[in-house]
Amino acid sequence: MSHKNSLLLVDPEFDPGTAADCNLLLKITADSFSYAIIDKNNDQLKAVYDQQESANVGKDLAAKIKNDPYLSLPYKEIKVSVYTGNSISIPNVFFDPEQLSHYAMYFSEPSSDHLYARPSATYGFTSIFTLQESMDELLSSTLQSCVLFDHAAPILAIAGVQDSKSLVMDFTATSFNAALTEGHKLVFRNYYEIDNVDEFNYYLLFMINQLQIDCRHTAVVLSGIVHEEDDRFECIRKYFSDITFHNAGTKNLDQRILDDMPAHYYSSLLALDLCE
Repeated sequence: MSHKNSLLLVDPEFDPGTAADCNLLLKITADSFSYAIIDKNNDQLKAVYDQQESANVGKDLAAKIKNDPYLSLPYKEIKVSVYTGNSISIPNVFFDPEQLSHYAMYFSEPSSDHLYARPSATYGFTSIFTLQESMDELLSSTLQSCVLFDHAAPILAIAGVQDSKSLVMDFTATSFNAALTEGHKLVFRNYYEIDNVDEFNYYLLFMINQLQIDCRHTAVVLSGIVHEEDDRFECIRKYFSDITFHNAGTKNLDQRILDDMPAHYYSSLLALDLCE
């Protein structure tokens, strides 16, 4: 990573004048943000930007949006997933769109008054979430046409293609997002901030014990900032044997600009393109 733990990869043949044929994907976590530009006409990944270990994501993102010319282009579609502590999943059979304010009673963190509802056809529930007021104002004023998702959407898109019982974990430098699924049934999801491998081990054991996960018959799928034989991977390997790294994007996506990067680094970012 270069300046302030950031990285920018751009296809030298990318023409900003073709932005109307491209999707912009923006993934915002509690401690990082990244974006990707995909040419939908040619199924080509044109650019990836990543900034890790941000002490103030909102401030850093606002500066990036202001100063990065790629973020002001007129894209075909803009999809944004945002970390929020205020998010719940309501089974569609119980979901009442006329009672959105009722669901907000379950939220504990200060937020804007804007409630977002995003249905998931794959899992049969609707995500209800709010954003921090400053983040809501930033996105609504700068990326007015964006489609918003909560932070779980990208890893649920990854989990949705798994046939067996799966624990999907997506890592940043100092946090991880986890989802336990069985087929197209969501069993559990949560987001954890971690300072070291001991904290990660604690949360992993907590999930195993509280959810009664059978480690012998649960596939673990990893994405993000995790490497084979690093401390986190070795911690996972203490309990699970079926461990794979999720390759980025769809099988038809030309992602040559990532040839020198581990394929799983940006798989959750690119999975955002599958979210509807």
